[in-house]
Amino acid sequence: MLKLSTTTLYLFCLAATLLLGGCGGAIDATIGGTVTGLSGDTTVVLLNNGTDALTVGASGSFTFGTEIEAGSTYDVTVETEPVGETCTVASGSGTVSQNSGDVTSVVVTCVANVTATNDVFGTVTGLATGTSVTLLNNDTSSVTVSTNGSFVFPTALSVGSTYSVTVSANPTGETCTVANATGTIPSSGTITTVVVTCS
Repeated sequence: MLKLSTTTLYLFCLAATLLLGGCGGAIDATIGGTVTGLSGDTTVVLLNNGTDALTVGASGSFTFGTEIEAGSTYDVTVETEPVGETCTVASGSGTVSQNSGDVTSVVVTCVANVTATNDVFGTVTGLATGTSVTLLNNDTSSVTVSTNGSFVFPTALSVGSTYSVTVSANPTGETCTVANATGTIPSSGTITTVVVTCS
């Protein structure tokens, strides 16, 4: 039987490990982390290396869809801020190591903007194609919405003042109702809970 010294066995194993690692190629890893402070009804859009856009709609963990090859770099940035908030990224860049596994250490922290005035946003649903609904805030500020989705009144209101959203003109063949129509303008964040439902 062939006897190998301890040193020879070590060198043999080391060479085999390196050879197998080389044959196996680089190991891919996902990039992710945690979002904190994101208010309800808002979203933040994140990018990795300027691409691979990811929309996050709630505080908690997130993971980009595209894996990064070992040895490559990652750089997480904010593309679109949430309504009424500003987000910052910590531990957002680095290099993927061969044996480090997935990256889960990116931290995105969102905080409400503090201002003297604030906007009133809302959402329209059920609006028929080719029609529009006209809304009023406090019977003065007017906005006409022609597609389902979000809207914002053009006039910001002072912090502490009240808002009252009503329907000024219904779309042809439909009637719209407003939920969460009244409230007080906060010093931070933005009103996004107004919901206009047309049917």
